[in-house]
Amino acid sequence: MTLECLQDYWWLLISVLGGILVFLLFVQGGQSMIYTLGTDERRRDMIISAMGSKWELTFTTLVTFGGALFASFPLFYSTSFGGAYWLWILILFSFVLQAVSYEYRRKKGNVYGARTYEAFLFINGSVGTLLLGVAVAMFFFGGEFTVSRDSILTTGSPVISRWADTHGFEAIFNWRNLVLGVAVLFLARTQACMYLVNRYPDDVALLRSLKTKALINGGIFVVFFLWFLGILLTANGYTVTSAEGFTTSLEVTPYKYLHNFIDLWWAGVTLLVGVVLVLYGLVRTCFAARFCKGIWFTGIGTFLVVAALFWAAGYNDTAFLPSLTDPMSSLTIRNASSSEFTLTVMSWVSLLIPFVLAYIWYVWRAMDKKK
Repeated sequence: MTLECLQDYWWLLISVLGGILVFLLFVQGGQSMIYTLGTDERRRDMIISAMGSKWELTFTTLVTFGGALFASFPLFYSTSFGGAYWLWILILFSFVLQAVSYEYRRKKGNVYGARTYEAFLFINGSVGTLLLGVAVAMFFFGGEFTVSRDSILTTGSPVISRWADTHGFEAIFNWRNLVLGVAVLFLARTQACMYLVNRYPDDVALLRSLKTKALINGGIFVVFFLWFLGILLTANGYTVTSAEGFTTSLEVTPYKYLHNFIDLWWAGVTLLVGVVLVLYGLVRTCFAARFCKGIWFTGIGTFLVVAALFWAAGYNDTAFLPSLTDPMSSLTIRNASSSEFTLTVMSWVSLLIPFVLAYIWYVWRAMDKKK
């Protein structure tokens, strides 16, 4: 495989991991609803038990997503994770709270009480999910950074990428980023309702409450997601020409992402199919009396939509992390990737991914067998 093929291949894998991660955020969505769905201690125990059986999968996928970006596109990793570190620290801190809470909430000798750890779970479910949506939105709407490869030779400060002094806080308060963040949060809450419908189909009272909550949260998600799509499809983007890993020219392209979905017709079709599956799973769950498989339709649909968005962000000579400070510093899959040797070696390792997915499926089924 040529270097360009390897770069395309690894962006495809990043898209797959991103889609799986956003689907698995239903765990965080359930945590954000423990006070509204958990009307008594028994109900809270049921919800936390259901989500607690899957939280490791979300956490592991997040770590794998970051690790894959570090190995395949190290310039992005150093620029985003190392520059916008307040955003990423807040995300990771919320996930640490989650891990601690599941470990100690019901542990003997817990001096803080179960309510403290339930509050931690709520913080991870709401704040962590919202901020992950903000981080994904930066793939389209950019950040305030500059890249200077020559700086690696600077004595005392060999730093290639430099971020604005706010170091990621500005991304949190960018209204366009927040639109996607809110959409991801309410998607996670909607899918949590549908997962619990699938998990507890015989609890009539809980089922009624879950369907109502799914309809409300799903409606809010649809509004914000359509708002985000409207912003995205009418936004300007950067069309970048690269040679030997360096940007040689950059052009501001009106309706760039709309053109990407048209030029990459398979990405546009994937997006539409994903949206239809999400809506079908939502509507059927809310209005069909005995239907409890909606999580699989919305889950597959979510995966397809997120993958298609990643394809539009990175393919077709598009800057997948635009720089708002210096457009020529914008990152693409051509100028931010590892060497051909590194990508080749990792490509052989990536052949193990189907076995990992099979293991996840096996663990999922094994956990769900115990009610």
